[in-house]
Amino acid sequence: MAAKLAPTRGNLVRLTRDMAMAQSGHDLLDQKRQVLMMELVRYIDSAKKIQEDVARIFKEAYDALQKANVSLGIDTVEDISESVPITSDITVRLRSVMGVEIPDVDELSAETVPSYSFHGSSGAMDAAYAKFRRVMVLVAQLAEVETSVYRLAVQIRKTHRRVNALEKVVIPQDKADIAFISDVLEEGEREDFTRMKLAQKKIKNR
Repeated sequence: MAAKLAPTRGNLVRLTRDMAMAQSGHDLLDQKRQVLMMELVRYIDSAKKIQEDVARIFKEAYDALQKANVSLGIDTVEDISESVPITSDITVRLRSVMGVEIPDVDELSAETVPSYSFHGSSGAMDAAYAKFRRVMVLVAQLAEVETSVYRLAVQIRKTHRRVNALEKVVIPQDKADIAFISDVLEEGEREDFTRMKLAQKKIKNR
């Protein structure tokens, strides 16, 4: 029982109310944890698929680039690559999942029409451009998913600790305190009842 907590009816009422609130909080946090876990599993599955796609398409892009280097020459390929504008128009929004801010990256266009002149290019170079463009799109998706996984995992750990604290410390302690105070009060009531009966008996025997 908490130190210096007097076994009074007022404390019993307060502890009963506190335990009800703790139980309600525990149930809500447990529901939150389950929802976050389902979201986490979904994002992990998505991350695995995107990682596989990135590895596969990056290899295809690299192979196409090697062919372009052979057919056009490394210097020409470098000149063409320098004419390709750097993409910086990535928009990230945030959405809330049970209070956790999850990034939502606007999908980039995987357009296959090269931004450079076709003059002096080749089919291999065009293929490499399209593949690397696709890799860029997938990497943006992967960044969104992996960030979401991290944020969800952090919140799940925090929620799990709070659920455990309520489940293993707060609620059991409240139950023990309530039981102790109830026993003391019941014992006091029995003693009062006994004294009352004795007093009535004495009055009756006069």
